[in-house]
Amino acid sequence: MSTHINDDAYFAKTVLMPGDPLRAKYIAEHFLKDYKEVTNTRGILGYTGKTMEGKEISVMASGMGIPSIGIYSYELYAFYGVENIIRIGTCGGYQKECHVGDVIIATSASSSSNFAYQFDLQGGVLAPCSDFSLILKAYENAKKMNLKVHVGPIFSSDVFYDANKDYYKKFADLGILGVEMESYGLFLNAMRLHKKALCILTVSDTFVNKDEKDLTKEERQEKLNDMFKLALTMAD
Repeated sequence: MSTHINDDAYFAKTVLMPGDPLRAKYIAEHFLKDYKEVTNTRGILGYTGKTMEGKEISVMASGMGIPSIGIYSYELYAFYGVENIIRIGTCGGYQKECHVGDVIIATSASSSSNFAYQFDLQGGVLAPCSDFSLILKAYENAKKMNLKVHVGPIFSSDVFYDANKDYYKKFADLGILGVEMESYGLFLNAMRLHKKALCILTVSDTFVNKDEKDLTKEERQEKLNDMFKLALTMAD
């Protein structure tokens, strides 16, 4: 079935996808019950278990960047019967109202990536979006949990150490909420295969609120736990 995921791996219909394999392991160990490791090919760990409410869910790492999540999300959708993939990760905030520690629910992802070149759009620009039903469910659940959330577009970058330090301003001026490195590829695969995708992010640093410090290791764990708990409410 796949050279990147164990052939006999069993996944739930909904898969949470952090970038870091150890973060996938952490979620399984701290938030799931009756879980089993279902894949570990190339060190990319995946688990299937149940939420504390008894709903089946899986969690698997995506690795870093659009090419990596592009491979894993495609294979989960196409070969393993997965219907919903929810990326969970961190981002840099582009707007003053997006403070460090806040949660962003992404509605769409812009990008300078060449990932959509494969579709031969002849100059057209494809703007991939999250699934509305997942957006609405996540937003309503976040409000019930009293989480401070922002809902809007994000930017998926191929570059972490950008030579142009002011490049972000072009997107910030257009109302983009923050930057990460994966969702564009995930959303395009969901569109291509007629599946559902969502991205939930925690703002770990900010480009614009200069008086705010990046999340410390301890703060990051606490804030990411809030995001993990929200993502787990998306299990069917």
